[in-house]
Amino acid sequence: MKKLKGIRLKHRKNTENSVTTELPLPAEVTIPMSMTMGKFCQPLVKVGDEVRVGQKIGDCPEMFSAPVHSGVSGKVKLLKDYIAANGAVCKAVVIETDGLQTVSEEVKKPVVSDRESFLNAVRESGACGLGGAGFPTHMKLSTKSPIDTLIVNAAECEPYITADYREMMEFPDDIIGGINMIKTQLGIKNAKLAIEANKPEAINNFIKMAENDDTIDIVTLPSVYPQGAEKIIIYNSTGRVVREGEFPSDKGVIVINVSTVAFLYRYMQNGMPLVKRRITVDGNAVGEPKNVSAIIGTPFREVLEFCKTDMDALIKLIGGGPMMGMSIPDIDMPVVKTSNALLAVKSYDIRKPSNCIRCGRCVRVCSLGLIPADIDRAYRIRNIEELKKLNVSLCMNCGSCTFVCPANRKLAETNQLAKALIRGK
Repeated sequence: MKKLKGIRLKHRKNTENSVTTELPLPAEVTIPMSMTMGKFCQPLVKVGDEVRVGQKIGDCPEMFSAPVHSGVSGKVKLLKDYIAANGAVCKAVVIETDGLQTVSEEVKKPVVSDRESFLNAVRESGACGLGGAGFPTHMKLSTKSPIDTLIVNAAECEPYITADYREMMEFPDDIIGGINMIKTQLGIKNAKLAIEANKPEAINNFIKMAENDDTIDIVTLPSVYPQGAEKIIIYNSTGRVVREGEFPSDKGVIVINVSTVAFLYRYMQNGMPLVKRRITVDGNAVGEPKNVSAIIGTPFREVLEFCKTDMDALIKLIGGGPMMGMSIPDIDMPVVKTSNALLAVKSYDIRKPSNCIRCGRCVRVCSLGLIPADIDRAYRIRNIEELKKLNVSLCMNCGSCTFVCPANRKLAETNQLAKALIRGK
């Protein structure tokens, strides 16, 4: 099977041996009512209410939404408008913690008797794609198409990030348990745990764990970015091609992040919803790079200070990896469900763009066979029909084209603007 194109990056997995450390309880948390793709939740609490750990504090009746829970016990201090890093505006619940961490009576092992009750339990857990995409997990698992293969995405191909790797090293039994649970509940025959080759210890460990189970295949993927992208990992694991306008389920496949799988297994055992996140903290402004477990709603400032970040020298903060991450405009913004990494930077090269020299490097590295230089030109003259012919909607914003461009053109950014232009029409 022909492997798809990509780029080889310096992975800089500096924290791969950093055992997850618990972040101290913050004095106050700010919990946004939108932390996943889909409809915003509405607060279920009001100012002055006492809340407990695991209590549902936000929900929405729309299916394409996931409820929000408190990771602390304390009192609701404020309900306010919150502006996310992507510009979306939703409500947020501010809670003063009482230091007791009293667990809510709502936290109990869910009763699962059939497919419907399982999917309802997944929704009530608040689960979403913990690799950073944030797609509500119950929606991903609710497909009516026949599924024969579950792909567990453990590629973690972005530089610096090791949060999923630590999940594999610290909770391998939960991952295998979660895989078998999902297979059983959804009637899926086979599973593939797909891991990049730069994680040999995890690969060897899971090969041993699954050696007597012929329904779980441990797939070793080349360390080529963007290996963890959904369409890429499906092709490189199964040979199946998900074309424009198709969903993975159309090809008999569901792809789910490895940390999400482990979380779901634990939730089905103890009923504690998604209220914490493991975050890789790294970058040249960080004095002690490490993986930390932080309660959702904790200010990024406290996470950075815990890792001895040089706050005075900090000039840029990225949420996620350097390729697909998003710039964080305010270090007091909170940890959310999709937070998997913080890169704190005190210096970096700023390169000015120049004219395209038609070298073709962007074309040679695009895993989906797009022509970013032509897309760039079509966007600048607002030629929507040409953009459609160039299949810009296929772009997954991996950033490979921008990374290799000798003219320093912001090709990946232009691709996203081009997709927005088409949607606007």
